[in-house]
Amino acid sequence: HGVRYRYYFMSSKSADLQWLAERCREGKLTPVIDREFSFADVKDAFAHLEQGRAKGKIVVTMTDGQ
Repeated sequence: HGVRYRYYFMSSKSADLQWLAERCREGKLTPVIDREFSFADVKDAFAHLEQGRAKGKIVVTMTDGQ
């Protein structure tokens, strides 16, 4: 099917994050997001993660004032 995968071990350095962002913009890297939670629901996010059933990343979004 022409599908490839590769593990990337990155740090939170600015250059590494910029590299990841560019791969996403180019469509060369597609993150798999299991579920999104608001910061107010971070307890639920951890509970979901601890269940071990996540099929991708858990995203917690923050807005101004939180």
